[in-house]
Amino acid sequence: MNVPLAVNGTLMRGLSLNGNLLAVGATFDREAMTIPSYRLWSIDDRHPAMVRVSQGGAAIAVEVWQVPAAGLATILLGEPPGLAIGKVRLADGQETLGVLGEPALCEGQREITVYGGWRAYLAAARG
Repeated sequence: MNVPLAVNGTLMRGLSLNGNLLAVGATFDREAMTIPSYRLWSIDDRHPAMVRVSQGGAAIAVEVWQVPAAGLATILLGEPPGLAIGKVRLADGQETLGVLGEPALCEGQREITVYGGWRAYLAAARG
């Protein structure tokens, strides 16, 4: 059985931890946007952390992957500290599992919500 998983950072296609998805047999499903209820931080410019908020949020670009249920724990264990699996609401109304950051992880980090996603932030940082 496959489970949809929304990813918003280094697990995305072509980025540093994408191999963790591929190693468990996950397959890319589609690009999507969240509802405008999330904020995004850069954690030391190594990876992002997305947090759901009650106000002041934006839509964030994500990728939805189909992940074998048995591989979810492996993926979570390979994520940086402070990231977790939670529920993410997509703009099309679907609620799916997704990678979220713990609010404490974001303290003192650079907020990058205005970019609308990790890829857009990386592109802007490269100039």
